Formats: sequence, C-alpha cells, structure tokens
Amino acid sequence: MNEKKETFEYKDFGVNIDEGNALVDSIKPIVKNTFTQNVLGGLGGFSGCFRMPSGFSNPILCAATDGVGSKLTLATQYNMLDNIGIDLVAMCANDLICDFARPLFFLDYYATHKITKEDSVKIIKSIANGCLIAKCSLIGGESAEMPSVYNNGVFDLAGFCVGIAEESDIKRRETISNGDVLIAISSSGFHSNGYSLLRGIIEKKSINVFERLNERTIIEELLLPTRIYVEHFLAIMKHIKGLAHITGGGLCENLIRILNDNNIARIDKRSIEILDIFKVFMPYVEDSELFRVFNMGVGMVVVADKNFVDSVISDIGKCGSKAYVIGHIESGNRQVILE
Repeated sequence: MNEKKETFEYKDFGVNIDEGNALVDSIKPIVKNTFTQNVLGGLGGFSGCFRMPSGFSNPILCAATDGVGSKLTLATQYNMLDNIGIDLVAMCANDLICDFARPLFFLDYYATHKITKEDSVKIIKSIANGCLIAKCSLIGGESAEMPSVYNNGVFDLAGFCVGIAEESDIKRRETISNGDVLIAISSSGFHSNGYSLLRGIIEKKSINVFERLNERTIIEELLLPTRIYVEHFLAIMKHIKGLAHITGGGLCENLIRILNDNNIARIDKRSIEILDIFKVFMPYVEDSELFRVFNMGVGMVVVADKNFVDSVISDIGKCGSKAYVIGHIESGNRQVILE
C-alpha cells in the first residue's frame, strides 16, 4: 500500500494568499478615490495605465523614487502608522516638482513579515491620502508577504511617482543669476531624514518621547508627516526660477543641485527659523552635522527674481505654509555658503 504523500501549502511557511486577496478587495475603494479622468482601468490589472494629459506644448515625463527609511521603525514601535504613507508620497512628489513636473501617478511597494488587514489598510490608506494631497493618482502597487526576509512586525515601504513638465520649464533654472533671492518654505519637522541619528540620541540620552512640546508630544512631532509642496509649487511656478527639496544632505548638498556653474548661493544661517522639535536634539549634535543631516525647519528653497519675492511669499502663505527670505544668489564659482 502506498504511503500518503506529505504536501504543503504556502501558508505553512507564513504566506497567506487569501489574506492578500482580502487586502486588495479592502483597498479598492480607497485607491479609486485618487483616480483622475486620465486613469484607464482599475486596480487589479497587470499594470497601471494612464492617459497622457493634454495642454502641453513639449511635454517631458519625469520620475522619482524613494522610501521612508528608518522613520518606519519609530512609527511601528509606537504604533503610529496613520500618516506614514504620506511620507512615502512626499519624498517622491517633492522631488518631482523641483524639475517643474506636476505629479501624475504613483505606485507603491509594501513588503512585510505578515500581512495583517488592519495595519495594511491603514498604511495604504495613508498612501492614498498622500496622493490626494499631491494631486496624483495611486494606480497600482504591490503588497508582499515575506516572513523569510522580514522579522515579525517589520515592514518596508518604497514607491515611485511619474510627473509631466514642459521642457522649457525644466530649463528655467539656467536663468538663475546674480541678485536672485532665496526663499525658505517651512518644513513640518524632520520630514523623513536623519531618523537613525534621532533614534540613537533618544536611546543614548533616554529622551522621554511622551514629554509635551507645545501642543504635541515629542513622538507626535517626530512622526508628523513630511509636508507635500505640490499645491505650493502650482501657486508659485510662474514666478520662480528654481526649487530645491531639502532632504538628506541639508541645505548645502541639495541647493547646489539646481545652481549653474557661475552661481553662489549665500544663506544667512541666523535667518533660518528653527522649529522647536529640532532644539530638543541640537545639544547632542555638532552644528555642522545638524545642517548636513537635517532640514532644520526648511522643507524647500525657492529661487526667485527679486521683483517676485513678495508675491511668492504671499502665495505660499495662502497654501498654509510660512515663507521667508534666507539669502541670495551671487556670481562666482558654483557653491552654497552657509554663514
């Protein structure tokens, strides 16, 4: 008599296909809420399809990809996942607008030890919320359950965004010249950079993250989502020459990316309005390292002709963010001077 053959199922090794399918069914209405008239088809196909928008003379497609990084660890540790997807969208969309591109659509990759419907829906809903703020459509993504790769409770997020720009607009930074003004747009906090350093300081110095700082606790301030600047960009794009997203590398390493060979960007460090949450950690980091790792309260830097400064600051204010002058452009060998 033949012995009964031992067989296995995927879920015997930690992967539950039914749970993954249930997740897709749960998020369909959430994702559909981000669709514009240019989205073709729906969620569940082999790819996301998007119709090219009209109204452009010489359109160029731009793409950006990023993740959230170790900010995820804090969000998981304190079970504060409601906004983490906004960070993911922000890190991509904010890069796109620096090339004068309007975000069109976004795709995410969510990989985890185990898919749990409650947490997964929360995360993907926050990605959809980020897409709504960035005025783009969430047209697809991938949720992967990989217990052999990720430890229990661990997950990662990555994504990419595609936008559209006029070729002439992309070249606008070539007009940056002596006398132009540097305008800071305030950040919401640390955004999504420097969290390995922040977590290390919290642990080494036993910082009480539940201590109140103004209207929020320290941990609530740390997990505020990255500000998305698409609305700001659309409001000021006609009056600006350049836009720099201040992420890892700080003001100097990001602003230099939009300068010409004969541009010096001179910034008055005293003019920067440092947010209170930064001041909690400033005693433990050298000044040079602070401005290299963190945005220090500046989420974007705008380069504008001096004749448009007042209107740019006013229009940014109407979008709910503070803007103020932090420096100017001079002629010279390409560099950023923070003094």
